Amino acid sequence: MKRTAIFMVAILFCSAIALGCIEEAQEPATTADETSGELTHPATEEPHSLLVYCGAGMRKPMDELGSLFEVEYGIPINYNYAGSNTLLSQMELTQMGDVYMPGATYYFDIAKEKGITDYEQRVAYHVPVIAVPAGNPAGITSLADLAKPGVTVILGDSKAAAIGKLADKILEENGIYDTVANNIIARGATVNELVVYTSMEQADASIIWEDLVVNSEKMEIVEIPREQNIVKIIPIGTLAFSEHRDTARKFVDFVASPEGKAIFEKHGFTAYPDEKYEGEQP
Repeated sequence: MKRTAIFMVAILFCSAIALGCIEEAQEPATTADETSGELTHPATEEPHSLLVYCGAGMRKPMDELGSLFEVEYGIPINYNYAGSNTLLSQMELTQMGDVYMPGATYYFDIAKEKGITDYEQRVAYHVPVIAVPAGNPAGITSLADLAKPGVTVILGDSKAAAIGKLADKILEENGIYDTVANNIIARGATVNELVVYTSMEQADASIIWEDLVVNSEKMEIVEIPREQNIVKIIPIGTLAFSEHRDTARKFVDFVASPEGKAIFEKHGFTAYPDEKYEGEQP
């Protein structure tokens, strides 16, 4: 009888210890404020960085804005620069990242329809121009000149870059695509490739974004008249599957702020909105 009583006491003692451990494990993680003695929950951590999918044509202003954002908020921005459509395919496949900034709203609208993007802002305009090597050796003065025999042209890949798809459309709407097609010697996956080829005189002309030529010493601009041109609006927005939605939205608003648009203007863009392009279709 005595042994039984001792055995029961031992069981109760072990049970009490086990119960105490379980209760301690189930308590919410809290910290005590040393001054007030009140218990508070720890703050949610900011992301270590944001991943931004960005059209290659916006590299210069976006690099600068990424540095400014890190200085102000302490969050680095990692960029994936490529053609707008290439980026769209990557995002759809990986379902990773935080922000998308294509060269035209066309791609953003596709992403929105697929449930990839949600929140959106508009930042600047993308204006197509004819770019020629310095000195304009082929004497290009208009779109029609791209169709002349012997003229060599390099355009963007319409399946990868926004400027490639748009250049094809501009030529088609002006009724000269088939003729110019005979003069196309290469297609570039990004607009930056077109800049390199044209500045190195690998072709007589290309159709690229105005901002990439305006400050160049190796290329000149041949403007496309408004009635022959198609101007696009540059959007930026958050990705629906971002794990850092609040911070991603903060970055989008930062880029679309007056300070952000001023950075774009410094690099040759026209900020959105502008009376010159009022009523322009996205």
